[in-house]
Amino acid sequence: MILSASAPESIAACAASIRAGGLVGLPTETVYGLAADADNAAAVAQIFAAKGRPADHPLIVHVASMDGGMSGVAHFAAQVPPFAQQLMSAFWPGPLTLILPRRAGVAAAAAGGQDSIGLRCPSHPAAQAVLRALRDAPEGQAPVWGVAAPSANRFGRVSPTTAAHVDSELGPDLLILDGGPCELGIESTIIDCTRGAPVLLRPGSISRAQVEQACGRPLLTPHEMAAQAGQAPRASGTLESHYAPTATVRLMDAKALQTAVDMLGGVMYQAGSDTIPSIAVYARTALKKVPLSILLRRMPDDAAATAHQLFAVLRAMDATGVKLIWVETPPDTLEWDGVRDRLQRASAG
Repeated sequence: MILSASAPESIAACAASIRAGGLVGLPTETVYGLAADADNAAAVAQIFAAKGRPADHPLIVHVASMDGGMSGVAHFAAQVPPFAQQLMSAFWPGPLTLILPRRAGVAAAAAGGQDSIGLRCPSHPAAQAVLRALRDAPEGQAPVWGVAAPSANRFGRVSPTTAAHVDSELGPDLLILDGGPCELGIESTIIDCTRGAPVLLRPGSISRAQVEQACGRPLLTPHEMAAQAGQAPRASGTLESHYAPTATVRLMDAKALQTAVDMLGGVMYQAGSDTIPSIAVYARTALKKVPLSILLRRMPDDAAATAHQLFAVLRAMDATGVKLIWVETPPDTLEWDGVRDRLQRASAG
């Protein structure tokens, strides 16, 4: 069932479902999440089952804005380093997940059994409305301090950016809150804050430069921390192969892409043709002599615009039944890190 986020009764219905141990498709500014009470192990188990996700792969927990009183952060995190607090102040609510030491006895299932937990405060107004309704419990009921909410899709597949995407993959029995298309389109930046310095586990819309400026410290990579004892906590969306459509994705630079197109030969592409494509291409560079066997979609020159449409484009191409998706490799610049990361993982499978 899809409910409009603009209706107050929809917010109440979703909060009630989560309180009762159910699952809800929840809009955020990044992608749609599959939400359940993070402290309810049985409800969290339903997330793993619905997604086909390994139970030891941790989920990100979403909390309401820290606007007075006890917060979800205080409930879930054993401690918050000063640099992590600076990042919260700079980017929350927003697309930033922080890995923090987990308080004993809370959200163990959502954390995949780890002693750390990923926390995020989403900026989407519908997500905030549900989170606040859960936190501000009716008299006689305990507050729900946060929801575990990985992307609302099958494990390892393309993340959903509309309510319809969620419904097509996990419906029709799932309750889905329709908050419109996601503004950003790719998942949050993930920073590990458990090792004494900020470590980038997954790039996103918030850049390395923005993080470093906000906390006044260099942002390290896991490789740069490899000399230190211990391993980085596992985090959502950091597997080598992830975000993959059914079709095989291949990344190519502009020259290699044009060469591949030239090798296909055949009839020239014509608007309005009813020829069924066998290959889809997503490229910034204008290609020459594109044959009828190719479905062509232009990639924006702007990284943020590409991120906004990326998963929707991959899903739409996949829906045509093509076996191959060729994608022009994004520029090797900081603003393209998030898009490049998602495409590299999509092509790794």
